Amino acid sequence: MMKRISALLLALVMILSLTGCHGSKGLEEFVIPDEFDTSRDYEITFWAKNDTNKTQTMIYEQAIEDFQALYPNIKVNLRLYTDYGKIYNDVITNIATGTTPNVCITYPDHIATYLTGTNSVVPLDGLFADPEYGLGGSKVAFDAPSQDEIIPQFLSECEFNGNYYAIPYMRSTEACYVNKTFVEKLGYQLPETLTWDFVWEVAEAATAKNEDGTYKVNGQKVMIPFIYKSTDNMMIQMLRQKDAGYSTEDGEILLFNDQTKELLYTIADHAATGAFSTFKISSYPANFLNAGQCIFAVDSTAGATWMGTDAPLSDISEDKLVEFETEVMTIPQFDPQNPKMISQGPSMCVFNKNDPQEVLASWLFAQYMLTDKVQIAYAQTEGYVPVTSKAQSTAEYQDYMSRGGEDNQLYYDVKIKAARLLLDNTGNTFVTPVFNGSASLRDAAGQLIETTTKSVKRKQTVNEEFIDKLYDETEALYRLDQGASVSGGSDKDLGPLPATAKALLGALAATWFCIITYILVRFFKKKTQ
Repeated sequence: MMKRISALLLALVMILSLTGCHGSKGLEEFVIPDEFDTSRDYEITFWAKNDTNKTQTMIYEQAIEDFQALYPNIKVNLRLYTDYGKIYNDVITNIATGTTPNVCITYPDHIATYLTGTNSVVPLDGLFADPEYGLGGSKVAFDAPSQDEIIPQFLSECEFNGNYYAIPYMRSTEACYVNKTFVEKLGYQLPETLTWDFVWEVAEAATAKNEDGTYKVNGQKVMIPFIYKSTDNMMIQMLRQKDAGYSTEDGEILLFNDQTKELLYTIADHAATGAFSTFKISSYPANFLNAGQCIFAVDSTAGATWMGTDAPLSDISEDKLVEFETEVMTIPQFDPQNPKMISQGPSMCVFNKNDPQEVLASWLFAQYMLTDKVQIAYAQTEGYVPVTSKAQSTAEYQDYMSRGGEDNQLYYDVKIKAARLLLDNTGNTFVTPVFNGSASLRDAAGQLIETTTKSVKRKQTVNEEFIDKLYDETEALYRLDQGASVSGGSDKDLGPLPATAKALLGALAATWFCIITYILVRFFKKKTQ
């Protein structure tokens, strides 16, 4: 009986130890096998993100079918999510329980947290260079791109802590979708490059009302001239354009500075007049733009098919649509001669397993997603661009890009203009440093704008005292007051576990506690008898 109790107590300690960290510590470092064993069968899981675009789902499914035709011994199971945050939460939970997917579409900021589980994510440098199974390797059963054929700016986003931990899948940036008709109705002409001063001036002009309370520019009772979808990107890009602090490569937090304060004052001023709002406060910019209730709608180039009078994925009823000319422009700039915009978009990482052959099978599938057929097909669904020069230079892709406006589906002009915007500005894009805690810092950057805008709408005064309190509360909320570190640092820097992980680990601990308590009670009861 005492041996049983000792074993159960040991098991309890092991279970409880999982609650102290985010990741499994037991995986061996991945070593590339000398040969891929095709005599075995493999079953791998692929977690991907999809909104309501069924075409994207079909592309995933077709890619899996084509890959399995080349490798009949590898079965790929697709699991779709509607939100990257949900993928992130589930991966963290599954790292803790040792049940991660094999391949996952994600973001580098998220991978930095995944890495807190030792060897949980496979570093890809060796696989990139492997002459047989690496990028474009001699034993790869398809025409894969070489490392040199991946756009350098996009590939560099996947490198941190001295290693590549992902491969880019698709890339986008942000664009400002403009109701050019209303801009000209207000007496303005669009400049070659949007500036913040121009956008704020036009937005304020659009707040003018008639005596009956309707807005002069659209004759409606609703007008939010400027709506920003991702306020984290808004703050990050404004700071980069100002050459102001955000963070260092080593994870030092620089966000809470005087320049950020000045930007928040400006945002508060325009929120107070009704000239500015955000997606979280008001809803999708595209819905307001298409209804003639917004002039400047900033969203990802990947959201282009929702933008404009003829948008194929417009979410509002036809009777609400307003006819207008849509212009696709770079986000507003402080220095139009030196434009800066964020590069974003999904990447793919490969999770480590106890079986190196299974990892190699997973890598082959991830690499297949970089083939021309997959890259071009997926890029055509939204304002994404392929991540390889190989795909971008094909006759098929060049033909697609030249046919903008031929219809409002495949060749929807706003979508192709959005893709062209990124292709023309790839050299002007930047990425933020990736480290353990960078995802929380990104959320904090957006929260500053969201809280400021919401507070103004509630008639609160935004002053020095307000900003100082906002800084303190935001630091505490995202645990940035504890400092940040590079991946592999102290667990206190990770931020809180997802609720699902907490619930699972708590339930496991409680179950073992009840079992041991029951056995102890039985043991001492029998001993007494």
